[in-house]
Amino acid sequence: MNIFEKFKETLYSVLPIMAIVLILSMTAVPFSAGLILRFLLGGLMVIIGLTFFLIGVDIGILPIGERSGAALTSKRNLKLLLSVSFIIGFMITIAEPDVQVLATQIGNLSTSVNKWSLVIMIALGVGSFVTLGLCRTVLSLRLRGVLIVSYLALFTLAFFCPENLQGAAFDAGGATTGPMTVPFIMALGMGVASVRAGGEKKGSEDDSAFGLTGIASIGPIAAVCFYGIILNMYSSQNGNDAANMTEATHSLPEGMGVFMSILPTILGDVFKSLLPLLVMFIFFQIFLLKMPPVQLRKMFNGVVYCFVGLVLFLLGAEGGFMPAGQKLGESLGMLASCKGGFWIFLVVAVAFVFGAITVCAEPAVWVLTQQVEEASGGAIKRKIMLTSLSLGVALSIGLSILKIIHGFSLWYILIPGYALALILTFFCPPLFTGIAFDSGGVASGPMTSTFILSFTLGCASSYSFAETNAFGVIALVAMTPLIAIQILGIIFKLKTKEAAT
Repeated sequence: MNIFEKFKETLYSVLPIMAIVLILSMTAVPFSAGLILRFLLGGLMVIIGLTFFLIGVDIGILPIGERSGAALTSKRNLKLLLSVSFIIGFMITIAEPDVQVLATQIGNLSTSVNKWSLVIMIALGVGSFVTLGLCRTVLSLRLRGVLIVSYLALFTLAFFCPENLQGAAFDAGGATTGPMTVPFIMALGMGVASVRAGGEKKGSEDDSAFGLTGIASIGPIAAVCFYGIILNMYSSQNGNDAANMTEATHSLPEGMGVFMSILPTILGDVFKSLLPLLVMFIFFQIFLLKMPPVQLRKMFNGVVYCFVGLVLFLLGAEGGFMPAGQKLGESLGMLASCKGGFWIFLVVAVAFVFGAITVCAEPAVWVLTQQVEEASGGAIKRKIMLTSLSLGVALSIGLSILKIIHGFSLWYILIPGYALALILTFFCPPLFTGIAFDSGGVASGPMTSTFILSFTLGCASSYSFAETNAFGVIALVAMTPLIAIQILGIIFKLKTKEAAT
């Protein structure tokens, strides 16, 4: 366990954002001294909290995922594997910090959406599709076929979802694939794939450990759409618009005491998030894993690290980081809506830069680019991959701001984007397709779910459109790797053919 390395990773993720905000807060959109201090303290808490959280995931969560996947598969009981996988997906999602942040953001703008009911629906969606993904692995089903059928069903369901929840639903798909969920799901998938590889194995050109996270990310979108449909039906029966989002007035108290005022709520939320996970681990230990005391102590230490880290992360994000992002978006959005011209260009340019530096600073992106370089045998260089993702994510966030300014529908971007991603599956090598759909949430990390979403919400509040028009930014960021990595996979395929002739 290298605390310094984890600290350096999170520092590189957060520091560029903080530097740009500080420059803008002292030039184009001046902040009060109180808000600047809150932002700095909140940023420090986010860095330290994320460091502790990631250490906890490494020493306590990942080993459980790998051991659970291997132990469940070795029992050769498909019903047991799928039922327990559902429980794992459900429990791990409740503890995901990005989901907590997104649910809080949606709840702040809605009079009817309850944060915990939304979190539970998202967790049910992840659990269901983790089960589907593992079933695909065990039965050697084509990843392409599962993805196409799932997305067709998803877009059909989304058509009936209230318009104000559609963007939030697709954001949920990116938010669930965060620092807690992705490592655990991938470890679970690797465990299942490794045991299955030792037994009888049906031939399948896309038979690999990749693809599980990509399938799992569809579940929360479908779940939130279903949740929106239920809310809409309830509102129709009661004669009110319960599913509607309402513009809320966001107070931004200047005092540093705001951290202490929200601490009790955050402690309670984190406790409720991690308790089911701890109970599940104890149950697994007794009936399935039977780990030695040394490993058991590591697991509990990991849970403690996760608890402390999650409290600090949410405290810093909600107390200082997100309010500053919202204030910056409000100020730039107000200037753009009143003066137009240069200020519209500036707010889009700032969003573009935020997108470029966010994805470059994301530690998981560096892991992904290394993975692709190795999978291609060095044919696709890490720098090319990083540049492609950086430009793609920057373009996604820039488009989100243009969507807010001009008020056009999210569907104008999502439908062509996902259609292109699914069409590319017919031409891309299956390995790269699996990596692409797995990495959809890699680009949409904690900085996107906290600062970038707050920035776009603040910008939207300055326009006549509902603030919920800002939702969808996480979805667009998550969509970028689906296209970029598959295009690079096709290039690799063509280069391989050229070398063979």
